[in-house]
Amino acid sequence: MKINKIREMSSPDLQKELSELKTELFKLRFSLATNGLENPNKIKEVKKDIAKINTILTERKIAQEQK
Repeated sequence: MKINKIREMSSPDLQKELSELKTELFKLRFSLATNGLENPNKIKEVKKDIAKINTILTERKIAQEQK
């Protein structure tokens, strides 16, 4: 997911996307442990997307507090 796309999303949408990504990460980890994955790099991508969303949410929270 591109950072520009994330910045365009509203905070409630980001929260929803964050929960979906965390669920996907859980499923990927479970799948890796049980039978292996076709693309183990997918876990890395999902973790980076989670970090990007958390960063944007934190930036918005800080900007809100400074007003």
